[in-house]
Amino acid sequence: MPIGGAKPKPPGQAVTRHKQVHDWNEVVDEPYDGPVPVKLPTKSVRVLPFGGAEEIPTHSATKQWWRIVTRMPHCRLWTDADWMFCLETAVVADRFFYGQTAAAAELARREKVLGTTVDARRGLRIRYVAPKPATGEGATVTRLDDYRDL
Repeated sequence: MPIGGAKPKPPGQAVTRHKQVHDWNEVVDEPYDGPVPVKLPTKSVRVLPFGGAEEIPTHSATKQWWRIVTRMPHCRLWTDADWMFCLETAVVADRFFYGQTAAAAELARREKVLGTTVDARRGLRIRYVAPKPATGEGATVTRLDDYRDL
């Protein structure tokens, strides 16, 4: 759930004498490759207007949405409940992609909670940071004895 209050500004840009209440959650900007504890269903059931039901395959746009969302870098912060919320959001997205425009508002609200856009992540106080460069070997140290007059 987004945190209340004014959205944070980048370091050095915030002009205030008050201490910030909430800090940023800094996440390394690398796609998440960890385990996904829930699986996107391949079919869903649609209730027909005059009774009965039919199975329809998961929309291709929903599958693409799922691939994108489950690789967001801040997925490594998610708990099992967050993953379940993401799966439920995929069901709402599937309805939207099949043309149920009534699902659009719910999908937008849920995507904001998931942090799928830059603005939504700012509201959640999530900031992507560049990965630290890998250093092959330790830094070479010059011996001071080489520079001293003995």
